[in-house]
Amino acid sequence: MIALGPAVPISRRSRMGVPVGVRANLSLALHRGDFDVVHGFEPGLPSLSYLALRGATGLAVATFVSAERLSYPPGKAQRGRLLGRLDALIATSPETAAAAAERFPGDYRVLTPGVDLGLFHPEPKRRLAVLEWRPTDRPIARSALHVLGELPGWELVFLRTKPLTGRPYVPRALRERVHLRTGRDGAARAPLLNEAAIFIPSTTGLARVALEAAAAGAAIATAPGVNEQPELAAAAFARLAENDALRGQRGAEARRAAEPQSFRALAAEVDGLYRELGTRRRSPRRARGADPLAGREWMVCDLHMHTSWSHDCRVEVGDLLFHAEEEGLGAIAVTDHNAFGGALEAVELARGRSLTVIAGEEVKTDGQGEVIGLFLSEEIPRGLSFADTIEAIRAQGGLVYLPHPFDRMHAIPDPATLHRHLADIDVFEVYNARLLFEGYNDEALRFARKYNLVAGAGSDAHVLQGVGTGAVRMRSFDGPEDFLISLRGAEILRRPKSLVYLQSLKWMAQAKERVR
Repeated sequence: MIALGPAVPISRRSRMGVPVGVRANLSLALHRGDFDVVHGFEPGLPSLSYLALRGATGLAVATFVSAERLSYPPGKAQRGRLLGRLDALIATSPETAAAAAERFPGDYRVLTPGVDLGLFHPEPKRRLAVLEWRPTDRPIARSALHVLGELPGWELVFLRTKPLTGRPYVPRALRERVHLRTGRDGAARAPLLNEAAIFIPSTTGLARVALEAAAAGAAIATAPGVNEQPELAAAAFARLAENDALRGQRGAEARRAAEPQSFRALAAEVDGLYRELGTRRRSPRRARGADPLAGREWMVCDLHMHTSWSHDCRVEVGDLLFHAEEEGLGAIAVTDHNAFGGALEAVELARGRSLTVIAGEEVKTDGQGEVIGLFLSEEIPRGLSFADTIEAIRAQGGLVYLPHPFDRMHAIPDPATLHRHLADIDVFEVYNARLLFEGYNDEALRFARKYNLVAGAGSDAHVLQGVGTGAVRMRSFDGPEDFLISLRGAEILRRPKSLVYLQSLKWMAQAKERVR
């Protein structure tokens, strides 16, 4: 248990932010704790859970419990940044998963909220029905009270599980048999539910409370369509109350259904999830003293640039090679948009020169951003799925290089796709010199460190003046295997120039071409 600051109860409607001191303490705890997993609950609210998941450097898991607690953060870009840092999404019911997926798209795993089978267990049953009370359930309450009037000897308890819920109206004739109780936690609810014969769940209630009632052996009074016709819940209540055998059978079935949903079983599932996520992280890099390429010379390599073979670039291949040598680069990767001719031309022109050229292509996928293939031998068509594009690169013995993975100004892979293909990514671009916001590069660097991915960098140059503004300092290499080994010990070089300046040069070149 780590104390971050004093707890002050406030309304969920309050606009009060988390105090700066608490934020600082949370950041310090996350940094010093070096946690394997950070698991946040209800991050769809302005809360410590949201801040912890945003600041986590390790594996991050989010659990959504309520379909009504999904309003934060309001901006789509903010939600996208949060999703980019999450490794798993959990919901406690299919309904919550469906609601959460609308604002936080992804692959959800539905897990039980869990129940303490020792605390909630069947005891001798009284003629007692418990109705989880919400002000929105007045139609159910009225129908249940009407049924109670026709069931002599039965009692009804309205159970409040939230504060400030109010009281339902109870007719004078039933006040001797109707009671109001408050149970905010399991310990308070257990004595009541353990002796209740019937439980009537709220349409907007807590899934955990219904599970507790089932574990206590109460027959659950519900029916399909109860949200549209609340009277169906009261009809189910009447049927169970009038039929002792049916009530006993449904109570036993409820207990059997609850037994596999114990906290022990839930803990085993969550632990299995944590271990599964742990396999996504690659083994730490080798010690610095064990460099197999220690005898090779150092060189500077720009891993991402374009020629006139790209639709948005006017730089001739020969001019690019000459300028790269003038800039002191030892190697470049030519990665035109959906074209391979420029890379082949560059390889031919570089023969006999000191400059090494890696033949590549930046391939537009079908709705999941772009993927660069390095060390290719032929062109890959655009429009394939993310997985098929990777497979096409692999078929040529190439390397998969993921460019600008968090540049939300362009199409990028969604978090689910990114996590699904972590093992397929050979090089992860952590610095792209053409990004409008440096935060996108910072996000990529954080992601690469989190999973121990091999980091790369490139200028993404579309004009000569941009060549070399992003690069890596690495050992010289001979082929893709040497290249990857060298990159593991490489240094990222940031040599930024004004993006406005570089972009204006690109636009001027395109305008001149149109005028010709």
